[in-house]
Amino acid sequence: MMSKLLNGLLVILSLVLFTPAAGAQTYKVGATPTGVPFTFLDTKTNSVQGVMVDVIQAVAKDQGFTVDIQGMSFNTLIPSLTTGKIDIISCALGITPQRQEVVDFTTPVYTYGEGVVVNDKDAKQYKSYDDFKGEAVGVQLGTVWQEPLRKTGIFSEVRAYDSMADAIRDVSLGRIKAAFGDYPIVAYQISQGVYKDVHLLKGIKPILTVDIGMAVRKGDTTKLQTLNKSLAKLKTDGTMDKILSKWGLK
Repeated sequence: MMSKLLNGLLVILSLVLFTPAAGAQTYKVGATPTGVPFTFLDTKTNSVQGVMVDVIQAVAKDQGFTVDIQGMSFNTLIPSLTTGKIDIISCALGITPQRQEVVDFTTPVYTYGEGVVVNDKDAKQYKSYDDFKGEAVGVQLGTVWQEPLRKTGIFSEVRAYDSMADAIRDVSLGRIKAAFGDYPIVAYQISQGVYKDVHLLKGIKPILTVDIGMAVRKGDTTKLQTLNKSLAKLKTDGTMDKILSKWGLK
């Protein structure tokens, strides 16, 4: 009788230890579907994939919660977070003082500068941004490059576009001299043949470097600490390096 009771208890214990909790917390995660290789829409699976998706999924696995990745336009990410439509932002979102007034960021996941895209027919040897004096250039609306570029006073106009694709299209058509965007994103897309008749300039010092991180609602310290704890672990155990290498960013 006692052995049967012990066996029963062992079965129950094994179920508790090895069966995933049915009530595991699910967080809605906002990500842009146009930020290759950080976040993008995989047409084969009709789901958002990329570096920052892999990172939040690794964090979720480590912390025992699940994620619901929701694709949305870049300029709706922070409003969706602050109004409670989503719980976390995980994409190529730069950490800036202005954004830090509205949301709380994790420790940086990745750091990079801007990329400068010009037409393939443009043979000028650009050494600095001063070589663009008086030219019209483009940038994606809402990105961290927009205001710093305007404040330089170098360009005749800094046009804001709904997407980087629109800005690069105008470069290829000769409507603007250059387009400025997230270097790893643009470099990856050009290497994959997404954009034609344009190329990235080499050797120009970035106007600024950007740390990207995940974001939570202002004051959500519990969630922020959870994310930071796992990010530290992923960086020390090699998981982060594997994710970055997978997408050509290591």
